[in-house]
Amino acid sequence: MAVEFRLLGSIEAYVDGRPVDIGPARQRSLLAALLVEPDQPVSADQMVERVWGDRAPHQAKGTLRTYLSRLRAALAGEAEITRRAGGYVLTLDPENVDLHRFHRLVARARATTEGPAAIDLFDQALALWRGEPFAELDTPWIRAVRTEAENERIRAELDRTDLLLRHGRHHELLAALTTRTAERPLDERLAGQLMLALYRNGRQADALDRYQSLRTHLAEELGADPSPPLRRLHQQILTADPALAAPEAEPKAGPAPVPRQLPAPPKPFTGRADELRVLTAASRNPGDAMGISVIAGTGGIGKTWLALHWAHQQAGRFPDGQLYVNLRGFAPGTQPVSPAVAVRGFLDALGVAAAAIPADPDAQAALYRSLVAGKRMLVVLDNAATSSQVIPLLPGGSACTVLVTSRNKLTTLVAGHGARLILLDVLSGDEARDLLVRHLGADWLAAEPEAVEDLLRVCGNLPLALGIVAARVAAHPGLPLSVLAEELADHSSWLDALDTGEADLSVRAVFSWSYDALDPDVAALLGLLGLAPGPDISLAAAASLAALPLGRTGGMLRKLDAAHLIQQHLPGRYRMHDLIRAFAAERARDDLTEDARAAALRRLVDFYLHTAKAGDRLLQRHRERIEFGEPAAGCRPEPLPDLASALSWFEAEHACLLAAHRLADDQRWHSSVWRLAWALRTYHRRGGRLHEDLALWEVSLAAAERLDDVAARIQAHRSLGNDLAELARYDDARHHLELALALAERSADTMAEAHVRIGLGWAEKGRGADRRAVDHLTRAARLYRALGNPVWEADALATIGWFHAEAGRHDEAVTECETALGIYRKHDDPEGEADMLSSLGYIAHNSGRHTEALAHYEQARVLFRSLGHSYSEADTLDRIGHAQVALGRPDQARLTWRQALGLYLAQQRGADAERVQGRLAALSVPG
Repeated sequence: MAVEFRLLGSIEAYVDGRPVDIGPARQRSLLAALLVEPDQPVSADQMVERVWGDRAPHQAKGTLRTYLSRLRAALAGEAEITRRAGGYVLTLDPENVDLHRFHRLVARARATTEGPAAIDLFDQALALWRGEPFAELDTPWIRAVRTEAENERIRAELDRTDLLLRHGRHHELLAALTTRTAERPLDERLAGQLMLALYRNGRQADALDRYQSLRTHLAEELGADPSPPLRRLHQQILTADPALAAPEAEPKAGPAPVPRQLPAPPKPFTGRADELRVLTAASRNPGDAMGISVIAGTGGIGKTWLALHWAHQQAGRFPDGQLYVNLRGFAPGTQPVSPAVAVRGFLDALGVAAAAIPADPDAQAALYRSLVAGKRMLVVLDNAATSSQVIPLLPGGSACTVLVTSRNKLTTLVAGHGARLILLDVLSGDEARDLLVRHLGADWLAAEPEAVEDLLRVCGNLPLALGIVAARVAAHPGLPLSVLAEELADHSSWLDALDTGEADLSVRAVFSWSYDALDPDVAALLGLLGLAPGPDISLAAAASLAALPLGRTGGMLRKLDAAHLIQQHLPGRYRMHDLIRAFAAERARDDLTEDARAAALRRLVDFYLHTAKAGDRLLQRHRERIEFGEPAAGCRPEPLPDLASALSWFEAEHACLLAAHRLADDQRWHSSVWRLAWALRTYHRRGGRLHEDLALWEVSLAAAERLDDVAARIQAHRSLGNDLAELARYDDARHHLELALALAERSADTMAEAHVRIGLGWAEKGRGADRRAVDHLTRAARLYRALGNPVWEADALATIGWFHAEAGRHDEAVTECETALGIYRKHDDPEGEADMLSSLGYIAHNSGRHTEALAHYEQARVLFRSLGHSYSEADTLDRIGHAQVALGRPDQARLTWRQALGLYLAQQRGADAERVQGRLAALSVPG
């Protein structure tokens, strides 16, 4: 939709995804007055009442006309405001207004007979709510409309909860129901839902306690008893009525995902019959040995082509799935994929939630091996550089089959792990001719046999070259083959191979032939793509690289794809064979000036830098802002409208972002180096990528020290220190944080000093220096208060509260934590809210209020999981287990501690894992 209006929160308007300034509060009230009843006339008197209530100024109608004029200009014709008989009318589709979309989705959900579909519609409707409707506006009419909307939201939540209970999904509801009943303690329908959810989760005593609490509230507030339906439910829970048993849960999603990561099979394929037989024989898993095959040969020889053809042909033999990774062992302009990064991708494909993925690479590899142990899976490791890049990716046991491609023979893998080596040569003459027949058709080739022989000779029977020639021939169907063969032969001086010179092939001639046939602007784009770092590139990034509009860039990329010079391997993402990349980069160096090449790369780095900055702002809107300057001329950062878009962009571009960071460092663009690391920090921390973040900041510190910029050096030392503290390297962390503190104090940078002191508080706490830790945090809180930033002050208060809680000073801890919690909720900081709920749960548990503790913990765990904080989730699970034991629920505690143990082991937190194992052992001993 071109125009969108949002009323379920602050009043906002967007045209083509861009926010529109709709003016001050009274003008927004006027817009709301029209949007609540689109396509219906609203009289001037009605609008005055809706905008001002009983406080209308003397010239209210004149002011209304001014507001209407401004709104028409702001909306630029996308939503028309006209004067009709009876009043003013805003003409638009109600679907463009979130309030009306909410009502439509709720109505559809209630009319839907299929439970899961209705739940999904309710979820879509409730997801539209961003806060209090018509926020910041307050007239009697606004209050009435707001109340009506909020009541409908409550009814929708209740209807959705009934559906979830009806379909056996009670385990999802406890945290939300606990929060809602605290907000609406007299809502009997809500209380009944919570009682049933508690009962079905094995918490009969808590369900009965909830009933007694409601009964007391009703008596004190209204002088009434619970309704008959609620009294019946209470009696059923007392007697454990079988009618209350939970139905079999309908899964929210399908079973655990079976990875199917293989790229599409090559078409056409010909020859390689002997090699296919060897691959099949090697994968039979004789004895206890894992089937490992290495396909080796020069670039462009068809290694990946063969591997994927065989893998698809044999896919039925691997019912547990197929994993694939391009290790980029020989790609120019980028570094090979590390085993740790490859393992992380495999864990994602195997369905491991981000919260359950440990930070340590060795722990990730161990988790990967555990998940595939005993499974009949195929693991394809494409374009490996060395045996050491492959060995950490080998599954344990003998059930899996591993297929590796490389330009090297990987002798260590062959000698040490029993891999079968398959050396590929060029196609035979018959196979090469058959490949052209499959591309072009027999009649075409039969008409000019001599030209065909010339083409085959120049291509040297290399599959990559043959595919490119076939694409060129197909693009010129009216041109005789002899003309094309003669044109290609003109490049006879370029017959040396592009890679290591291992084969006497005319690959460069083939590439040059295709390159010279391109339009000049398309050829120039190919050259720039050859210079770009990273494994692939998006359309938006390519447009900035070339300083061209998106539409024109997309058309040029399609031409390169049609010529087989690049491949659109994912929608909107393009990659090229490493030989073509090397050729394209060589032509860029020949055809473009050094300044032109540097300007293109600067635009590309700025694209990643400024888009990452915008994405980081969506991930953590309370983070301090730093100055990035303007992007280079011709650079168009990608617009990221919401949090989901930002997360998707970071995930898709992560490898390219790391490559851009290396490029900026190589080019000595020191400011871009540390700023790019800064923009990636939140994403890395949320995803548990601490080692990658640490590596970026080690490089970025060197870049910052080359700048005459104290702020950059403070950021680098502080970020390094925070990473090291999170990795439990407390002495190293304190070293960097103290350097940052000294710089901040000398430059009188109050904000930086406060941030650094927060990090020092945690580092000192980790070293056991509690008094110094609290001193740093107390000083940070004072500094934040002076700066007027309540969320940052809450960070300091929250940490002080936790330190008090650990020391048993519960009254002081509650004061600090509740103050921080209120601030976090007021300013919409879910990470801070989760921390405080967990802290308050810890305090309640250690004060003997175990039911209250459990409610806090369960809310905190839901938030931590949604944010991907697996460390905090593990700690919260550990604490939930303690509360469950205290409430006499050992079976629930055993299950909870097993979940915590799994996370602790995956995170290589040995002491924590040992402690939980001891508790599990104690639970197993009869009392």
